Amino acid sequence: MPICLLHFPGADTEAAIRAEELQLRQAKADVSAGQARLRDQECLLVDMTVGSRTVPEAERFVALLKGCLVEWERHRVLIEQRLAYLKERHRREAQS
Repeated sequence: MPICLLHFPGADTEAAIRAEELQLRQAKADVSAGQARLRDQECLLVDMTVGSRTVPEAERFVALLKGCLVEWERHRVLIEQRLAYLKERHRREAQS
């Protein structure tokens, strides 16, 4: 039988906090993996250009990875902001 959240003030906020914490962990893992991937690709690009070869596709790929990483980091910040808001809301709910 489903539990009505209206009978438990703050329960929906607690669930939202748990969900955002999961999202934040995933976002942090994605950013970390993205940073590692970018470092690897930058090393490969340096290796390719050492022999005076220009590789426009590889350069473009590195630039796209950098752009993706910036957006992933922005997403992580948004999750952190949402989580801070929810925690403050939960604190207020617990006081009332």
